[in-house]
Amino acid sequence: MNPLPAPNRFENEEELEEFMTRPSAGLIEDLSQMEGDLILLGVGGKMGPTLARLAKRALLEAGNSNRVIGVSRFSNPAHRETLEQFEVETISCDLLDPDAVHQLPDAPNVIFLVGMKFGTTGSEAKTWAVNTITPSNVARRYEQSRIVALSTGNVYPLTEVSSGGPTERDPVGPVGEYAQSALARERVFQYFSEENGIPMAIIRLNYAIDVRYGVLLDIGKKVLAGHPIDLTMGYANVIWQGDANERILRSLRHCVSPPDVINLTGTQAISVREAAVEFGRRLKQSPVFVGEESESALLSNASKSVQLFGEPETRIDRMIGWIAEWLGQGGETLDKPTHFETRDGKF
Repeated sequence: MNPLPAPNRFENEEELEEFMTRPSAGLIEDLSQMEGDLILLGVGGKMGPTLARLAKRALLEAGNSNRVIGVSRFSNPAHRETLEQFEVETISCDLLDPDAVHQLPDAPNVIFLVGMKFGTTGSEAKTWAVNTITPSNVARRYEQSRIVALSTGNVYPLTEVSSGGPTERDPVGPVGEYAQSALARERVFQYFSEENGIPMAIIRLNYAIDVRYGVLLDIGKKVLAGHPIDLTMGYANVIWQGDANERILRSLRHCVSPPDVINLTGTQAISVREAAVEFGRRLKQSPVFVGEESESALLSNASKSVQLFGEPETRIDRMIGWIAEWLGQGGETLDKPTHFETRDGKF
């Protein structure tokens, strides 16, 4: 658990990110035993910066002097400067370029965060390139390392809400080119793991959130603006970004060959309707609904991750409260809608 109590609200992004990068005792213990440096590939995305900061804080509190290295194209130099302020070393690299990847430093511990989802429709070729060539480059470069590779719950088909969602043992059934290319990313990593004995963990994540992006923010923004909320995808899984980052880092201790697969999400399916009603209560707005809940949704069963790491610390009601406060005070958002309501796989 975080050493300090969770706040009732975040006044600014600095407070938010400080809270999300407080390491738990379990993470500190795990990283105290980590041998060698940690490199995060694709660190410039939504989760990467806080993930890198969390790792560095945990290592420092564990008395472990190994480096944390963040790799990205860093199209926004401010992201690079922020990471370096928190003692995360940075390298600019195009991970689609095999020669550039070959020049990256050795690191026994690798977290792969690269992926393309939004904008897939109309950019199918680039999506497949990013989601398949990059894993090949990385697996060849880091065949002597352990690799935690981020994937997505979109590799599963829509399943009946009453089922609780598929486990890691259930068949995949990706819908649409993004999900198909995400499964291809997994298969590329699986191939190299089996061929070269690379210990790996494949993390099927859906959906990480904080107050600036995510499924709950999408719902809250529509409630606040009076925009209609489509109930066709009536349920979703979410997990607080801080909790997700903890589990990603702790997965370094669960890398094996062939790769282990871990569903990473919350333990309950949120009702879109009920979440909207709660946002309406907090924001003093009446939600507007269209459509009816389908019997199926994109869900995942997180029981395995709970066995490995325990229950996620952050409850749904707390997330809704934080986001409602953030919206009410006009907090900055990333303007990156999840399109969680999409049922045809076109993003």
